[in-house]
Amino acid sequence: MNANTPRRDSAESGPGSEWEQDAQLLSRTARDLPSGRHRFHKERLMAQIHEQVQQQAQKEETPGRTRRFRLPRPAITLPAMAAALSAVVIGGVVVSGGGEGIEDAGVATGPALTTDLGTATTKGVPQLLDQISLAAAESDHPTVKAGQYIYIESVLADTHVKTVDDKSSLVSDELHKRQMWESADGVEGWLIDPAVNDSSEGETLTLPDEQGNTPKAHMGSPSYDYLARLTTDPDALLAKIYKETEGQGNTPDQQAFSTIGDLLSESYPPPELYAALFETAAKIPGVVVVDDAVDAAGRHGVAVARLDETSGQREEWIFDKKSHVYLGARNVQVKPVKEEGILIKPGTVNFTMAIKNRAVVDGMKQTPSAPAPAQAG
Repeated sequence: MNANTPRRDSAESGPGSEWEQDAQLLSRTARDLPSGRHRFHKERLMAQIHEQVQQQAQKEETPGRTRRFRLPRPAITLPAMAAALSAVVIGGVVVSGGGEGIEDAGVATGPALTTDLGTATTKGVPQLLDQISLAAAESDHPTVKAGQYIYIESVLADTHVKTVDDKSSLVSDELHKRQMWESADGVEGWLIDPAVNDSSEGETLTLPDEQGNTPKAHMGSPSYDYLARLTTDPDALLAKIYKETEGQGNTPDQQAFSTIGDLLSESYPPPELYAALFETAAKIPGVVVVDDAVDAAGRHGVAVARLDETSGQREEWIFDKKSHVYLGARNVQVKPVKEEGILIKPGTVNFTMAIKNRAVVDGMKQTPSAPAPAQAG
């Protein structure tokens, strides 16, 4: 879930395509970067490449713009990957990576967000995840029917290095609203996010893409129909996650945790799978409980978290302490790191998000008739 990502990877293009070859190059280079950051930078770079390819495609009278944007992932700088890919060439378009930080999107920036780290412990992890799983099983997740859309409204912000006149500083985006609609099969959708869109009206996520391909849903980019077919056996589900994410992230365990986190944030899993996700997370080594965490809406809760030892970032899933309802997520710097001469101190919030409404609606760009009940923090 930062300048967002087009929903494009090797699963979305034909074998041997230029997109596939360059995506693989990006993937191999990005694996050397810390988890979360490398994914974000790959997504941003691919988004920039994709935008220019679309412009070129329009000149050649190919089909129009169709992009898939997933929830932002945390960002700090554009380090080694930009240097390694100083000029990525795809379809005759050259995109240079100058290593000068991330350009501002359509939202204002301010001082970097910070927070108290809270106390992290392995004590009580199975019990908490069991309580969350039981609450999830009892939650009212309506079945998404053909012709209906999943609507997800969130507020979010991320942190990155901003460079102006050769002077760099760590900044955070202004907290902003994001609205996304997606059909049950994942083929139709719409996104309104000022950090991404050129227009306040948003833009289509409807497939096929500009090359005429209709990507198949997968663990990293699932549709509701795809999720509905997944196993709910925790051991089998975890094995599938490990298999499908092999080679991604800094470690298999961290990538598995992040994959489940993505499913919690910007999808609407059926209740049986939703409950199974927490049982599955309980089987990943290194999972901890953080006694107090705050989502992007300012709601306090308890977090299920895992520290990426390579990046020094702790990924947190935040839940209401009483109802165990999922509130949102954030990534917090726990260990100091230095990027492009900028010290990222412990307590820096690299990414923060809060779910404000999640529902099933009957039409594209339709919002629920009434907002979801407020969840006390």
